[in-house]
Order: sequence, then structure tokens, then C-alpha cells
Amino acid sequence: MTIPEAVSLVLQAGASAKGGEIFVLDMGQPVKILDLAKNLIERSGFVPGRDIEIKYTGLRPGEKLYEELLMDEEGLQSTEHEMIHIGKPIAFDEDEFLKELENLYKAAYAETEDMKKIVNKIVPTYNLREMEIERDRKIRESWCDDFPDTRSELPSAFLEQSIADAESD
Repeated sequence: MTIPEAVSLVLQAGASAKGGEIFVLDMGQPVKILDLAKNLIERSGFVPGRDIEIKYTGLRPGEKLYEELLMDEEGLQSTEHEMIHIGKPIAFDEDEFLKELENLYKAAYAETEDMKKIVNKIVPTYNLREMEIERDRKIRESWCDDFPDTRSELPSAFLEQSIADAESD
């Protein structure tokens, strides 16, 4: 898809918005980065591999080989335009979400061991792997040698208040 085609698709989606929709745009087939790099080198008058080396560096932390647009639990709703779809987000209990978010806030401040378990409650698709739990436990144990346990020195008033109370301070 060319840049003008992509811009046109975005404008069409914006024009059909009623408010709050999550638009998923079909931009065509994905392009391999290797093909893109080779084309760019050749169009610049060079020869890939001879004039300019293409170096494979691997994934950096947080990078993915594939990015899913929607989770399986979500779906797409069709629109009049065949390349514009509307994502249907998963329904959730907002009160429960805010309660767990507050628990996470307190756990993070107190540096407790169950932060990832709380994240798993908030984001059910977050995979809590046993090997990561064990790795984190070992890291925490090594920290105990270097850093004193500060949890006993936490201000109890902070841990008693809610997120809403903290924002009004």
C-alpha cells in the first residue's frame, strides 16, 4: 500500500467514526524488512551485500517477530468499506479493574513479590511463566545481601489510601 492509499484509508475511517471505536485497517500484505532494505539499497544505486552490508542483529528486548492486531477473544465488525473494520474490545468489570490496579500500585511501592500475579489478574492474557517466577525469586534473594528490607519502613498512611486519595494530594 502506498502512503497516499494509507492516508486515504485513515481519513475514510475517521470520517465514519461515531465516537470511541477502535478501527483496524487492512493495509494489505506485510512487507519483509529484508526486502525493504534491499529495495532501498538498490534504489540508492548500490548493491546489497557488496556496497552495503545487511546485518542481522536479532530481536531486542520487547521486540516481536509478529504483532497480532487483536486477541482471539476480540473480534472484528465489518463496515461499508472492505478494508476498514471495527475492533470489539473485551468487556470487563471496571470496579474490579480499579481495585486490582490499586493493589498493583501498593505492591509496586512496597516492592512485594506478587506484582506479576496482580498483573496477571488485571491482564488475563499475560503469561506468568514458572521459570520467570523462579528467576525473580533468585534475584530478590541476591538483593537481600546488598540492600536492607525497606518494607517495614513504608509509610502506613500511604498504603492505607486509595489511588483517588493519592491524586487529590
